[in-house]
Amino acid sequence: MWRGVQAVMLLAAAILSLSSFSARAFCFEAAGAKYGISPRLLEAIARGESQLDPHAINVNRDKKGRVKSTDYGLMQINSAHIPDLQAMGVIRSADDLYRPCLNVQTGAWVLAKHFQVCGITWNCLGSYNAGFRSDRHETREHYANRIWRIYNRLPATPAIASTATKNAGKATRKGGK
Repeated sequence: MWRGVQAVMLLAAAILSLSSFSARAFCFEAAGAKYGISPRLLEAIARGESQLDPHAINVNRDKKGRVKSTDYGLMQINSAHIPDLQAMGVIRSADDLYRPCLNVQTGAWVLAKHFQVCGITWNCLGSYNAGFRSDRHETREHYANRIWRIYNRLPATPAIASTATKNAGKATRKGGK
């Protein structure tokens, strides 16, 4: 009995001693595999959106200062998605979006939905931040270029390298097909 408890405690200690990078890499790997998106690209988005702060929050306001929406967590999931996420049983409240792996999974789900609408292009990736409105093309390009720069600075670590470029190569820079 005592050996079983010791084994469980050793396993727990090993899990807790994982570096934050290893745990974070696992979240990006799992989400990337589930949605067919480069884990490295997902990490680049998280770095660009929140600087990898799982508790990041951003309140979006209109020109008169009224709250339009709120973005939560690593991938800055917009509050517009909360009703759908609740209806699907993914979250109970916005606070659930502060769970890092759940947030990365949700961000990958949002991006995959966007790619289904506008194709796998860098301009479509920009819709993750700027939406689909036709007057936001320049904003989408700016966002995509910023994520592209972050993506190119990230090391292709052995844990991520296997799938890092699998789908990223399908999109061309500057919004082309």
